[in-house]
Amino acid sequence: MEIRHLTLDEFDERIALIEFAFQFKLPPDRRESELAYFRSDEHIGAFDERGKMLSALITLPLRVWVNGISMAMGGIAGVATWPEARRHGCVARLLVTALAEMRERGQSVSMLHPFAYPFYRKYGWEMTVERKKYELEPKHFPAKSGAPGSVERIEPDTAAVSGLYAQFASRYTGTLDRTEEWWTRRRWNTPGTLAVYRNAAGEPEGYLHYQVENRTFTVREWVATSEEARNGLWDFVRNHDSMIDKLLMTVPADDELPFLVADPRFKQEIEPYFMSRIVDAEAFVGQYRFEPGREEETLLRLSDAHAPWNEGVFRLSISEDGTATLSKSDEVAPPAVELDIQTLTALLLGGRRAGTLARSGRLSGDADGLALLERRIPQYGTFLMDFF
Repeated sequence: MEIRHLTLDEFDERIALIEFAFQFKLPPDRRESELAYFRSDEHIGAFDERGKMLSALITLPLRVWVNGISMAMGGIAGVATWPEARRHGCVARLLVTALAEMRERGQSVSMLHPFAYPFYRKYGWEMTVERKKYELEPKHFPAKSGAPGSVERIEPDTAAVSGLYAQFASRYTGTLDRTEEWWTRRRWNTPGTLAVYRNAAGEPEGYLHYQVENRTFTVREWVATSEEARNGLWDFVRNHDSMIDKLLMTVPADDELPFLVADPRFKQEIEPYFMSRIVDAEAFVGQYRFEPGREEETLLRLSDAHAPWNEGVFRLSISEDGTATLSKSDEVAPPAVELDIQTLTALLLGGRRAGTLARSGRLSGDADGLALLERRIPQYGTFLMDFF
């Protein structure tokens, strides 16, 4: 088996594999777009001795917000294998190759949407993003607030809303730090109307991208950077109550709408969504921001079966301002905490607490080491509006 990057001549074969694996036909305009943006170094394939493609995946060069810091991220997508090549280790070798390449590119974290959580957990990815899905009838909408601003419907306009998006997205871990290309190709390629809320001074504070069809109001994206904007957008939604029977929207798992409305008995569903993986633990921790406090350090024993650079004993040193370093150590003293790369990912990207993970057997250590992690790892919410 040969693992290498795809060439432009193999584009058609790659599309055929994707169409077969995901059981859809790429429309001609989408096919042209994919061809125009095809970059060989993003596509990794497994080939047999005759040069036939067996399996392939894409590593997308993206950025993600992590505790208020924008980090380079490798997005794994389009993982597909022909049926005769399945269960022969093709994807395993592709993932290991992708991890090494992402590390070389400075992408210290990776994310993907799994077809099966157990499969990707074997390779170090862990569930980090859950979302909540609502289905409301107009009777469940918040009461009219009389927000002092106004809402204007406009054509899709990245410049008008990208700043609002960044302000909102940076509050969460797991949201994309979008590029202009991403807005054009991924956000505005879905049908809908864009409505912007402006306060009484005319300053934008929120927006809504939505579609009304078959008496259903579908929220594509809802961003409010203030409580006033949230109320103002709900007032705007209420103005559609005579023409809709229900509203569908996806929100962060910690969204408080059920608490804020008079009747919270509407359909709510928690959805496991994306997985993440720390690709390079030393580089990742060097960008991460812990809680401020006194200077302190501890030893960690980290295991990672598929990225040997993450394997071993490391010294975690956290400064007063929350900046930190993680460096290989030759200490002979027993490490204060032992964990694998999935558990470290759950701590720093998934919002899981050290005490919870210790009680469930996901990490072990002495009381001081666990207390340090519990104290210095910030509490944060996770969210992702996009798909790849």
